[in-house]
Amino acid sequence: MSSLLVSPPALFLLAVTVSVLLYLVGSVIARKAGDTMGKLSTYACGENLPPGKSQVNVRSFFLYVTFFMVFDISAFLLGTSFGNLGVYPLLFCGIILFAVVTLLTVWREESHGPD
Repeated sequence: MSSLLVSPPALFLLAVTVSVLLYLVGSVIARKAGDTMGKLSTYACGENLPPGKSQVNVRSFFLYVTFFMVFDISAFLLGTSFGNLGVYPLLFCGIILFAVVTLLTVWREESHGPD
């Protein structure tokens, strides 16, 4: 009988039952909260935000993401390549330098705009 209780199907059914019970208890408790208008209002540092949509510069965002990825991947590659003797660490440093110079050129053109 004890081997039946610890079998994978029984444990799965137990986990599903506990999850459903927790969901039901949570939904009963949430109904008693009452004031839902306070939950739906905008709030940022104690000020009401205007309903206007904020604009995000997607090009700058992707440029920062690309910088992050270059430095993140370069840290991994350099950390794992210095254990090997040879040209690989120098090759990785050259590729990283090329990527950073290219990104800085794009960033400079982005910030100054077309001349």
